Amino acid sequence: MRSMAAMIGLLAALAAGGTLAADPAGRTPQPIVEKAAAGTQCVAPPEIMRRSHMDFLKHQRDDTVHGGIRGAKFSLKGCIECHASRQTGSVIGAETNFCVSCHSYAAVKIDCFGCHTGKSGAAVAQGAPK
Repeated sequence: MRSMAAMIGLLAALAAGGTLAADPAGRTPQPIVEKAAAGTQCVAPPEIMRRSHMDFLKHQRDDTVHGGIRGAKFSLKGCIECHASRQTGSVIGAETNFCVSCHSYAAVKIDCFGCHTGKSGAAVAQGAPK
């Protein structure tokens, strides 16, 4: 059953045009993701962020919208500042950009960027593409 889920994930990623890296151990290829900004530390360990980032972002969204609390630990802006590509200045501008790579692989639609920019503050100031 586990291999069936892996196969579905792989097919979805390929259908979405995702970029995958071969695994030398022969396991399911993983998405290629650009590294976060040098010298930064994530607000939580990677294994927790991979599994729960959407819950953190939803909770932060509610705190911001209903309580006016901005700039807290799990802010979308903070994520973008660390994870925006050095080439595109964005987390959604290309297939290897942070959000697009994993969400394509998992066949999950990203709906944050219908309202929010996927660009870092520096990229917005410079007018970087998407």
